[in-house]
Amino acid sequence: MVTFKPVTHVIFDMDGLIFDSEVLYTEMYQAIASRYGKTFTWDVKVQCLGKVSDDSARIFIDRLQLPITIQEFNDSFNELCGEYFLRTKVLPGVERLVRHLNSHKVPIAIATSSKKETFDIKTKNHQEIIGLFNHFVCGPNDPEVKRGKPAPDVFLVCAQRFADKPPPEKILVFEDSPTGVQGALAAGMQVVMVPDSRLDPEFSKDATLVINSMKDFQPELFGLPPFEEKL
Repeated sequence: MVTFKPVTHVIFDMDGLIFDSEVLYTEMYQAIASRYGKTFTWDVKVQCLGKVSDDSARIFIDRLQLPITIQEFNDSFNELCGEYFLRTKVLPGVERLVRHLNSHKVPIAIATSSKKETFDIKTKNHQEIIGLFNHFVCGPNDPEVKRGKPAPDVFLVCAQRFADKPPPEKILVFEDSPTGVQGALAAGMQVVMVPDSRLDPEFSKDATLVINSMKDFQPELFGLPPFEEKL
């Protein structure tokens, strides 16, 4: 049986991990692509996963050969944000785990590639659960985060903002994207990946643990308090 190192702190990605916002991103990117008679395919989506917005936009524009600039894409995207991101839903198993860790006083935080502006829209209808996190770091807006995922910056900055500043090896990260997994590993942290079911397993092979849903996570594997009840 594979054994994992015990941890004391947990960092969560947000898009596609806490919220179903990756589905909404796909709809928004396709809405923009459709204006030019293009299709936002899965292979392009994979390359965009986990990237900061400008990097994702650059890939989207280049791969679909769109006659627009990154700024023009951002303007179109921002127009759609309010309509789409207020529809975010918490993914299965997330609220149970967040409440469990919070009740056992395990420090938890969010490290995301989302801009603060879109973070605020996505979380607007979920303040009760977001309020359980110690802090959050929005990479594109944070002056201490010099590079986006797959660089480790956002995770290292997030870790340093816990009151007791735990070492990386004591932190467990939850991610859904290959880019995020690379960043967490580069930061020296263990990472549980919850990938999209369409993702080629090759993109998941470096993760410390791969699960199909947050409902499947067993906290005791990493030395965290076990759930009191079974699902």
